[in-house]
Amino acid sequence: MDVQPYPVPQLSKNAQTVLERRYLRKDKNGNVCETAGDMFRRVAEAIAEADRKFKEDADTAPLADQFCDAMTSLAFMPNSPTLMNAGRELGQLSACFVLPVGDSMDEIFDAVKHTALIHKSGGGTGFSFSNLRPMNDVVRSTTGISSGPISFMRVFDIATETVKQGGTRRGANMGLLRVDHPDIMEFIRCKGDQKQLNNFNISVGLTDTFMEALSQDDSYPLVNPRGKEVFGTLRAKEVFDLIVKQAWENGEPGVIFIDRMNRSNPTPQIGAIESTNPCGEQPLLPYESCNLGSINLAQMIKEGQVDWPRLKETVRLAVHFLDNVIELNRYPLPEIARMTYANRKIGLGVMGWADMLISLKIPYNSEQAIALGEKVMAFINSEGHAASERLAEARGAFPNFEGSIFTDQGKPPIRNATITTIAPTGTISIIANASSGIEPIFAVSFVRQVLDNNILLEVHPLFEKIAKENGFYSEALMQRIAEHGTIQDIAEIPADIRKLFMTAHDITPEDHIRMQAAFQKSTDNAVSKTVNFPKTATIEEVRKVYELAYQLDCKGVTIYRDGSRENQVLSTGQTATPAAAAEEKKTFRDRPMSLKGWTYRMQTGCGPLYVTINEDDEGLFELFTTMGKAGGCAASQSEAIGRLVSLAWRSGTDPNQVVKQLLDISCHSPSGFGENKVLSCADAVAKAIRNHMAATGHEEKMEKRALFKGACRECGGKLEHEGGCAVCHSCGFSECV
Repeated sequence: MDVQPYPVPQLSKNAQTVLERRYLRKDKNGNVCETAGDMFRRVAEAIAEADRKFKEDADTAPLADQFCDAMTSLAFMPNSPTLMNAGRELGQLSACFVLPVGDSMDEIFDAVKHTALIHKSGGGTGFSFSNLRPMNDVVRSTTGISSGPISFMRVFDIATETVKQGGTRRGANMGLLRVDHPDIMEFIRCKGDQKQLNNFNISVGLTDTFMEALSQDDSYPLVNPRGKEVFGTLRAKEVFDLIVKQAWENGEPGVIFIDRMNRSNPTPQIGAIESTNPCGEQPLLPYESCNLGSINLAQMIKEGQVDWPRLKETVRLAVHFLDNVIELNRYPLPEIARMTYANRKIGLGVMGWADMLISLKIPYNSEQAIALGEKVMAFINSEGHAASERLAEARGAFPNFEGSIFTDQGKPPIRNATITTIAPTGTISIIANASSGIEPIFAVSFVRQVLDNNILLEVHPLFEKIAKENGFYSEALMQRIAEHGTIQDIAEIPADIRKLFMTAHDITPEDHIRMQAAFQKSTDNAVSKTVNFPKTATIEEVRKVYELAYQLDCKGVTIYRDGSRENQVLSTGQTATPAAAAEEKKTFRDRPMSLKGWTYRMQTGCGPLYVTINEDDEGLFELFTTMGKAGGCAASQSEAIGRLVSLAWRSGTDPNQVVKQLLDISCHSPSGFGENKVLSCADAVAKAIRNHMAATGHEEKMEKRALFKGACRECGGKLEHEGGCAVCHSCGFSECV
């Protein structure tokens, strides 16, 4: 009897596109062979099975139904690796890991090997390079000198660039260096040219000693990790000035208040927190992993009020789910399995916060929103800890419970060393059709590019509803909003509605930080959030936000000044200055005297087609075609295709977009069979381009160049910086989980 597919939940077009591209099971030919409903059922049944580890005859079907209902209703979503891999052969369910990097060649290259294994399994990695001796320090075993931590970071970066994550996610890294390391100034500058370490987010670990010296305008000691002797001193203000200047220029480095994080370390008897996951919200001990999930607050509203009973039940179910993930996970290294089982950290967070505020008619940048944020997160944290304590009664406390901060405080046994984390929800918030994490909405109306390259206008559903109810909705207005980027100066929209729909670029940096601090008060781990600045922001304004983050007890801060990445594609209207627009138009490349080229023979139904592809220093430049037999309609059409492709490339069009436009166009006379089948001359040109890009490694170059320019590598759209990661709402691409 055929198995009927599980009912598909109501998903947005963006969500369906993302799921088909990255999450749903595919057959050997790359065809999607499960629905979204099937995926949620697969995940729910797999995770529920963990209950049998504690009771062999447990009936897990009712629990699987509850897990599935939570996901299909879009009320709760686990991190991406769990959605992708639960109930499948790979079975690696964690989003992120922290690995130790010791001060010997063996330890360093063991870490490189372990990084490759983690990235291959779909995870991201965090490292502290603070244990490596500084550049030019003595290496007694070879009587040579050390090349320093930055040089070894490049080794990790190259390894990450090499490893593909099963076609679903590319590896991401966090590189952290303590502010008292002798190479700190080089580290702060290491991504200044934006041409290296592109697979790393970098953060400076700021200590209490440093912050005290900064407040006193004093110097602080640098410490050589080899021997822990004082290496010299630096003026704290000089270091802080450089951090702020570099962050103003390109968004990095971020800062992590490392001593503050360690004061929240639940198991100090096991070791100190040295680093975090790639987006900075999950402090972890070496070899720990994090298992994350997020509650969609937009779904936690009933009759214009927060639905506290439903939120409580969802928290309870989510804690049970995430604890089961730890049991079912297939860890990439035995050391990771041991440490994760010993501490059992989970990270339950939220998404849809901005949507909740809009539904409750509360402006994001209001005192009421700050107060509600504190209340909601305190409720989630309290109920999460209660749920973990109940699990401990049935399953036992985490093994490292004795000697932890819980026993020091006289707390009852608890199943998980940490419960709550506010993670970026780049992709899962797209699946849930919710605003990302605790970020404001990114846009009221925007243009979305779908797989067939049709352009569709997307409007925030709550804004569309309110606009229609108030009689000012029109397609022309929505198009105007999409082009303009904000509604704050559109007079025909009532002022009270404009206040509700403040985007990330309408909110002041201070309000961003205040919201982050509100949620941090009741979050075990940390809060991942991006503080957005306009392009016109000054270095001094960035400095004030870093200082405010420390004053308000945040554990770290990430900022992004719009347009600060070199050659970033133009974003919304408020950032597209005339100078920037003029510079952006200078994309047409003149033909040099000579080019290097390759010619490919493609068999078509009209005869052999020879496709010549030429490149300049920037990449694909022009394309020529020659038919094996002269004359005829096929030859003229192929020549026309070549001219248009050349024009597109010289104007800066992504070659992948050219392939998508031409691929699978069919005519009356196809040629070949199976993988060698060519449907038309246009299809032959597309396949020649695709083969060329694969043979020359051009896809890797294009992806790197797109991210470097601030553009989506899949559609060329604008990347929004949310929660420490880049998200393209135009096509659904995200660097995060």
